[in-house]
Amino acid sequence: MAQVIQVVPGSPDSLNHAVQQASEVLHRGGLVIFPTETVYGLAADALSEEAVRRVWEVKGRPSDKPLPVQVADVDGLRLLWREVPEDLIPLIRAFMPGPLTLVYWRSALLPDVVTAGADTVGVRIPDHPVALALLRAFGRPIVAPSANLSGEEPPSRVEDVSPRLLEQVDVVIDAGNTGGGVPSTVLEVTTRPARVLRAGALPTTELRKYLDING
Repeated sequence: MAQVIQVVPGSPDSLNHAVQQASEVLHRGGLVIFPTETVYGLAADALSEEAVRRVWEVKGRPSDKPLPVQVADVDGLRLLWREVPEDLIPLIRAFMPGPLTLVYWRSALLPDVVTAGADTVGVRIPDHPVALALLRAFGRPIVAPSANLSGEEPPSRVEDVSPRLLEQVDVVIDAGNTGGGVPSTVLEVTTRPARVLRAGALPTTELRKYLDING
């Protein structure tokens, strides 16, 4: 069973303790459940093929479904994408950090297992103090699908995470209810107009203020 570490609201010490413990687990190739502003995510080192394969296995995720990646800042986008298109900068400034995943051409740095062999990768910058602190402490990108078994509802509380999943991860950072429950909006930006792949927490009407979007 996973070790559960509580983060006390307003306590920097408890936050630092939690993310340091979780960061060490990620560096060892382990799995961490952590909160975002939408739902709880399942984290592993995105640059470790072995760690990423563990995510596929424990979630029971279809092998042709790519994994989303989270980074701490725009430098992370530059690391994982071939480039950051100039016309995306206003959109990125407006909604990142936030519940927006942008799908663009991947760099050669990512293992194929992350993208299920596709030439694109979906990346977002989470807007949650624990998620951002974990990414900064770890210093590398993470894969971060929701912390649920494939086909189940994404959890907004640790209490809602499947016991089967809890048995197979190493650490859980419990920061209470995320207050979200709605996953991020996924926008493919390889072409113009851009295309919404998944409706989510950010309405398309808001995104259209910064980019031409189909539909």
